[in-house]
Amino acid sequence: MCRNIKTLHNFEPPATDEEIRSAALQYVRKLSGSTKPSRVNEAVFERAIDEVATASMRLLRELVTNAPPRDREEEAARRHAAAVKRFGIAS
Repeated sequence: MCRNIKTLHNFEPPATDEEIRSAALQYVRKLSGSTKPSRVNEAVFERAIDEVATASMRLLRELVTNAPPRDREEEAARRHAAAVKRFGIAS
């Protein structure tokens, strides 16, 4: 799966429609092997993104967990620290 797709479940505040659509776009790009479809495939590509986003929104809305919601800022800081450790400090 694409590494750019982030976990969107169980965050406070919840994932936005834009974040879900961005994840759907990444998924469709990965699945199709294309970052930008040809003109003849644009409608199919956009429809796939819409359908994946709709299914993803429904999934996130219906998932149940007993775990406390994760903090977005803490998760971002954790990812940043991991990137610094892996790649060094960006200039």
